[in-house]
Amino acid sequence: MNSPAKRDIANAIRFLTVDVVQEANSGHPGTAMGMADIAEVLWNDFLRHNPANPRWANRDRFVQSNGHGSMLIYSLLHLSGYGLTVEDLRRHRKLHSKTPGHPEHGITAGVETTTGPLGQGFANAVGMALAERKLAAEFNRDGFPVVDHMTYVFVGDGCLMEGVAQEAASLAGALRLGKLVAVYDDNNISIDGEVGGWFADDTAARFRALGWNVIADVDGHDPKAVWDALAAARTSQDRPTMICCKTIIGFGAPNKQGKEEAHGAPLGADEVALTRQALAWDHPAFFVPNEIYAAWDARARGAVQEAAWNDLFAAYRAAHPDLAAAFERRMAGQVPPSVASWVEEEAQRIVIADPVKQPIRKASSRVVGKLAALVPELIGGSADVSVSTLAWTAASRSITASDFSGNFVHYGVREFGMSAIMNGMAAHGGLIPYGSSYLVFSDYSRNAVRMAALMGLRAIFLYTHDSIGVGEDGPTHQPVEQIVALRAIPNISVWRPGSELEALAAWQSALERKGPSVIIAARQDGAVFAHRPDDLAGIRRGGYVLRQRGAGKPDVVLAATGSELALALAAADRLEADGLIVRVVSIPNGNLFARQDASYRDEVLATGTPTVFVEAGSPFYWHQFLKGPGTVVGVESFGESAPGPEVYRHLGVTADRVVDEARALLNAR
Repeated sequence: MNSPAKRDIANAIRFLTVDVVQEANSGHPGTAMGMADIAEVLWNDFLRHNPANPRWANRDRFVQSNGHGSMLIYSLLHLSGYGLTVEDLRRHRKLHSKTPGHPEHGITAGVETTTGPLGQGFANAVGMALAERKLAAEFNRDGFPVVDHMTYVFVGDGCLMEGVAQEAASLAGALRLGKLVAVYDDNNISIDGEVGGWFADDTAARFRALGWNVIADVDGHDPKAVWDALAAARTSQDRPTMICCKTIIGFGAPNKQGKEEAHGAPLGADEVALTRQALAWDHPAFFVPNEIYAAWDARARGAVQEAAWNDLFAAYRAAHPDLAAAFERRMAGQVPPSVASWVEEEAQRIVIADPVKQPIRKASSRVVGKLAALVPELIGGSADVSVSTLAWTAASRSITASDFSGNFVHYGVREFGMSAIMNGMAAHGGLIPYGSSYLVFSDYSRNAVRMAALMGLRAIFLYTHDSIGVGEDGPTHQPVEQIVALRAIPNISVWRPGSELEALAAWQSALERKGPSVIIAARQDGAVFAHRPDDLAGIRRGGYVLRQRGAGKPDVVLAATGSELALALAAADRLEADGLIVRVVSIPNGNLFARQDASYRDEVLATGTPTVFVEAGSPFYWHQFLKGPGTVVGVESFGESAPGPEVYRHLGVTADRVVDEARALLNAR
């Protein structure tokens, strides 16, 4: 290797970065300048990828977790041949550009996951490495390693300060994910300055304690030292590797390198000129010499690498046609066609069966257990509460460090880490992850749920213990505002089923939609009622008329979700005894119902009719549907420690209250 030549190659990253950030008058040049030498060695000497096919199934995955320094990955994609043009770079941070402020999944070809919220990219990479190991266990056969790739992730000080990184690193060590390599950009700088005053961790010792292979004290500006470290990391078969590289933020900027000034602002015209002199880059802004482009171009090498894999897969298809077809289907994100037919059959069974009293979490679990046999890519998990959430079913088998043939990940008490790792699995492809916890702890993981929605990932977040019905555990465990907070996230589907048929529809929707879903299944018993054959169609629209005895326009509408359907039905019985026509409406998915055309919503809710909504949570969400006289029975305070039914009575979420509110509305007309 010729270090000066490699330095010149790496300098292309530095100067594309400083010129773009200078022109945009916004951005983070320091990270890209500091990690350019490391990135050059990884991308040119180790990374297996094909710029002509960014979705090649067996490519190495690369994640830049310190996504604020996005010009690093944008420069890499431009230089190596992904079709990202200089003009695209110059539109950095502008509306609808391919180079937004932070790398975004689905916006820029070659970006594997959206990063920027620090630590989550690292956790996503753990999920990708877990997915690789899981798919290899399922599909590889003797002589046919069709799933065999590395996952590389760049992390900074900020990533390692975030707790989600610790959660993910701990699980990665426990599962011994040997094809995961993290590179730590140890530059000692964050936004507030030198980090020593608030980040004094011995990072190498910390990761060794977590079961990682650690290569420490690497000079991140010495290409040979970086090359040796990456080569050694690839030999670690039974442990993930952390490479600790000492770097200088803003490397090459004479007056700003090594300082916070290089982190999150343009260098300034004078400093850019001085940096050109210091690094002997005698070229105008945005210009890269042809010989430098040629050194970076990965298209020919990538085509050869993918062609070799294609030949391997062709032989694999001949030897194992069913496995090959399943692999291609799963990587394409296609759900088995048998799911739709099974759902229809199961719906018919539920409709004709005698209704039974059961917790909604049990009904949900029954659905998941049956789906596991039909959808092998469905991979479950729990943040240490699988027995309580019933996420663990008779079809579940544990994934362990020595056996990845199972379909259930024990994440431990790591809600945030679980959710971000799930996102990594979903982004990798070939798996549909679901993970469970109590609804109140969705707060721990909400930013990862948000990122799933932002990226449009097919991840399923299962929450139970969904209300004040939790009871004796008290207000710390009784969610009040969490359902509303989840519904407020754009591009998410939030289900709170009140029956087994509604749970069935929720799970089918979650498997089929191109985006994340939240399924909230109550611990307490649901209502006991019979469904009609056409209810499934209404459930799929988010809301429908569950019951109305008597023809014509109702006198009053009672609308509810989840376990509160029981209250609405009990209240309806009493109001009907007064001779009133009562319509009971179930809205298991408020967001989906809100997206229906106005005529359907008005028909279901008999708009203008006195209406009472009831849900054991924050009430204000439901006011959007009140276009006439109405009110919401909900919870506007934290809960209490007492048996669940007693808490419901204490907070006034009862059938009696629903009846009183309905009569008050009727009397006020």
